[in-house]
Amino acid sequence: MVFYKMKVTLIILICAICPLMVSAQEKDVVISVDKLSNDVYMLTGQGGNIGVYVGQKNVFMIDDQFDRLSGKIKATIDSLTDKPIAFLFNTHMHGDHTGGNAKFNNDLTTIVAHDNVRKRVMINQQKKLDNKDITELYYTKMLPEVTFSEDITFYDGEETIMAFHVHNAHTDGDAMVYFVNNDVLHMGDTYFAGRYPYIDLNSGGSLKGYINAHKKALMVIGDETKIIPGHGRPSSKQELENYVSMLEDLMTKILAAIKAGKNLEEVKADSLISAAYDATHGTGYIKPEAMREIFYKSLVNQ
Repeated sequence: MVFYKMKVTLIILICAICPLMVSAQEKDVVISVDKLSNDVYMLTGQGGNIGVYVGQKNVFMIDDQFDRLSGKIKATIDSLTDKPIAFLFNTHMHGDHTGGNAKFNNDLTTIVAHDNVRKRVMINQQKKLDNKDITELYYTKMLPEVTFSEDITFYDGEETIMAFHVHNAHTDGDAMVYFVNNDVLHMGDTYFAGRYPYIDLNSGGSLKGYINAHKKALMVIGDETKIIPGHGRPSSKQELENYVSMLEDLMTKILAAIKAGKNLEEVKADSLISAAYDATHGTGYIKPEAMREIFYKSLVNQ
């Protein structure tokens, strides 16, 4: 009987503490702003970096982090401009980039993404709908309303906004957005500045596609282009070139290990493969061993 009372008390205590912990986590998130050009800003909070272009009459927004942060993100954008958000562009399907879709989707805002983003968001949200975690309306508002297969272009006065699909990079639905006159490129999660990348192999991503995405970006941008990565600080063409060199070096070393007959566990354990980069790129979300595992699996399966 005493044990039962203690168990009930513990459950009540956990139920009381959990909402406070979630609330504290939300309060701890600060949405910071980097101005990258006359009209383009990068917003950093919790999740993928957000791009905001303030146009002549409207705002073009890229990604939206998590549902619970939508109020803070909206308030931050309101501090930059009183213009409405006309387009919300999803660079890919992951929840830290699309989680706020339903909160931003309204009569004034249209969500745009690659075809595969809508398909994958639909699958993920359908599971939540089936479990009755969300409503039918919420489900509908999470979905991109305009999709494209390869490229789509927006025009706003003197500015041309080019969005283009890159194949099987971080996922199978990645797209980059380039603001031509402002000379700013948002790369989504096809670029993790200053850290090892996460490549979602289960969602169509691949190491070779990831590297090819970088090379495509390098063909578009110039020496002075500002780059918004999916995660990390604002970057440059030189830093992106260095990043590609690192990825190609790692790929070469892991391919050599595969050719030598090493299995997954041996590659994961071989710290010499990535020793030259671990101190500078291995302290983020993807640690060196996890990176070697992802790269190995991608290369073995191609």
